[in-house]
Amino acid sequence: MKSSLFKSSYLFIILFLFSFSNISFSKETNVELLKPSWSFDGFFGKFDRASLQRGYQVYKEVCASCHSMKQLSYRNLGEQGGPEFTEAEVKAIASQYEVLDGPNAEGEMFTRKGKPSDKFKSPYLNENASRAANGGAYPPDMSVLVKARPGGSDYIYSLLMGYEEKVPDNIKLEDGVYYNKYMPGNKIRMAKPLSEGSVSYTDGTKATQEQLSKDVVAFLTWAAEPHLEARKKLGFKSVVYLLILTILVYFVKKKIWLRVEPKV
Repeated sequence: MKSSLFKSSYLFIILFLFSFSNISFSKETNVELLKPSWSFDGFFGKFDRASLQRGYQVYKEVCASCHSMKQLSYRNLGEQGGPEFTEAEVKAIASQYEVLDGPNAEGEMFTRKGKPSDKFKSPYLNENASRAANGGAYPPDMSVLVKARPGGSDYIYSLLMGYEEKVPDNIKLEDGVYYNKYMPGNKIRMAKPLSEGSVSYTDGTKATQEQLSKDVVAFLTWAAEPHLEARKKLGFKSVVYLLILTILVYFVKKKIWLRVEPKV
């Protein structure tokens, strides 16, 4: 009984720790994904606030021209566990956008400055407008993009770093299509979005392609898992609780069976 009890507890802990690991793979391309060191990886991982703020800057200046983030509101940028911009900074960020609202008393729609409670403004009015502006391709919403792709953060980072000018002889690219060794099929309609100096970081960090990619992926990971830190804290408490419970159950069992005389 003691052996089976501890085996069950051990198995649970192993499975629990496994659930927090960041497993990266790319079945479609058979290419091992790049695996940078993420601050949010591991059992005690946390988001780097400065990286998240820089990542938002990359999204705003580069990605937001094509990709929406419909599940996020500007106020989320100031919430605990995320970029944690100040209240004043969140209001300033939201006010930079013109938002369609209404109808007013006359039944007409009108535009106003954005508020923290507003959702991130989409670059296009609808999907058809998005496809028309991008040669028929539909730039996916980035709200949960990291969770929606096998390989998660590693895959998105690899994709951003995977553009190559030299194309293998067995691959023929159509007009407006680019080669990316991490993209399934190795063909992608999105031109290389990031290169050194694409963004001038406000905090003075050197904007290499690697840094830009890592920061924006960290931001997208937070957007997809805004409660990641709280979940990990709860998980750790749960494991400690189960370990204590296991030890108590063992000693209770031992005390009870001491009273039972063995049969001769």
